Amino acid sequence: MIRGTIAKVSGPLVIAEGMRQANMFDVVRVSEHRLIGEIIEMHEDRASIQVYEETAGLGPGEPVVSTGTPLSVELGPGLISTIYDGIQRPLTKIREMVGSNITRGIDVPSLDRDKKWLFEPTVAKGTRVSSGDIIGKVQETAVVEHRIMIPYGISGVVEEIKSGEFTVEETIAVVRKDDGQTVNIQMMQKWPVRKGRPYREKLAPSEPLVTGQRVIDTLFPLAKGGVAAVPGPFGSGKTVVQHQLAKWADADIVVYIGCGERGNEMTDVLMEFPELKDPRTGESLMQRTVLIANTSDMPVAAREASIYTGITIAEYFRDMGYSVALMADSTSRWAEALREMSGRLEEMPGEEGYPAYLGSRLAQFYERAGRVITLGTEGREGSITAIGAVSPPGGDISEPVTQATLRIVKVFWGLDASLAYRRHFPAINWLLSYSLYLDRLDEWISEHVSKDWSSLRADAMRLLQEESELEEIVRLVGIDALSANERLVLEAAKSIREDYLHQNAFHDVDTYTSMHKQYRMLKLIMSFYYKGKKAIEQGASINELFNLPVRYRIGRAKYTNENEVDVAFDSIEKDLDQQMESLVSKEVG
Repeated sequence: MIRGTIAKVSGPLVIAEGMRQANMFDVVRVSEHRLIGEIIEMHEDRASIQVYEETAGLGPGEPVVSTGTPLSVELGPGLISTIYDGIQRPLTKIREMVGSNITRGIDVPSLDRDKKWLFEPTVAKGTRVSSGDIIGKVQETAVVEHRIMIPYGISGVVEEIKSGEFTVEETIAVVRKDDGQTVNIQMMQKWPVRKGRPYREKLAPSEPLVTGQRVIDTLFPLAKGGVAAVPGPFGSGKTVVQHQLAKWADADIVVYIGCGERGNEMTDVLMEFPELKDPRTGESLMQRTVLIANTSDMPVAAREASIYTGITIAEYFRDMGYSVALMADSTSRWAEALREMSGRLEEMPGEEGYPAYLGSRLAQFYERAGRVITLGTEGREGSITAIGAVSPPGGDISEPVTQATLRIVKVFWGLDASLAYRRHFPAINWLLSYSLYLDRLDEWISEHVSKDWSSLRADAMRLLQEESELEEIVRLVGIDALSANERLVLEAAKSIREDYLHQNAFHDVDTYTSMHKQYRMLKLIMSFYYKGKKAIEQGASINELFNLPVRYRIGRAKYTNENEVDVAFDSIEKDLDQQMESLVSKEVG
């Protein structure tokens, strides 16, 4: 055990002497309070330590002890439904022990050591196993089957395997390795957070992550295993977008990292998620969610660790063969923690004071997402989809964190303060945002939704872009200067904006829209445009066209229940056809 003494304290940064034998990223215990910290820089025998707890009251000469191991997370049954802080301390357990405020130096195991889990083996004695193979399962919650895997670096023959109720530390199996040594296997394993968990092969994304949010799924889709950024100014709805994705995204497991955001926003998550019913299972959403809460009033250094804690837990469930959605809210606060620690280390600052390695650190995080074939003889397919909120000061997306993020991610959902001001939510600007997964996902959408989806989406985007150009003309010379066809473009684009892209997160029906309903809605709006254009060519009055009674039904179509979609939309389409025919025949007559 390596012991040193404190030489200097600068906020969350502590310099310790006598640490020559210590290693980078070793976890250390600082002072008699045994505050937890991590070595982030070494100079001869002096170690720079970022401390994950309040350092008030520390002084030179106090002891520092290295544990000799890197910052790691405990992985096993008990992760789901638990609320952790940035270094995987269970907050509910801490509150039971010491109250609402975390006591300095408190040491609580991440996984409950006393709770027994019912383990059912899935392999027999004598089976040959290797790293990543599933040897048994635990029904962790009503919706999540926790698959117990052989830890990395172990392969051999199962010499003994048990069934029954065990704690996470008890031996459930014994494996004899090829060199003759025996290894006891427990349900819990540990993994260093800064090291990505290995896999066999990385695959190209080919299937969309269906979110139920129309502006996302239709115009700017995200692939399973993809990466997305949601930048936007204060009040533009970043957190609500993240909440919506966490609630409705087509993922088996959700890992939500509240990284440096306001405490009341995390409170909303903690209060709301247990009440929400999972649309696929009917159970509480918390039964497939892991929450990491590191709010803005918690120590700044733990903010930096929380991102890695979250992605490591996500990788663990990915290795079981699950599709995982990871939300990081927000990476700007994480970058600010990097900047603060960099400043205290007296490193040369980069743009706006951020460290020069900001871009590479962001890349290290986002590159751990992806769709993979896992280790193990059967090679399961799992994925992590990472969605990071970015909070640029003043909404300026030219600032370093946003720009570094955009160089890495393939989906950009740009939130717009002017849309939020007009109460258009989600306030994703359709003229600024983009998705580089469109071509990859078209084949899946054509097969599973409709073959004309791509053409409908392209036409809708064209109308929105034309509307932007025509609005400038209207502002200059008025709407009377436009032709009937141009006025129809404005009306159709308005319908796309208000009846399709605008979505109420707090409405029971409108909060989520299936891909089939999205297709029927978009087709209905575009049918009005196509048929309206033809009616105008045949001499129909533009004012009468805009006042057709069916227009009201089209606008209210979004509030149709999912199980009534086909009947209701067939009826609206029939009305549209009849009223268009009546309008044209009236003009011709």
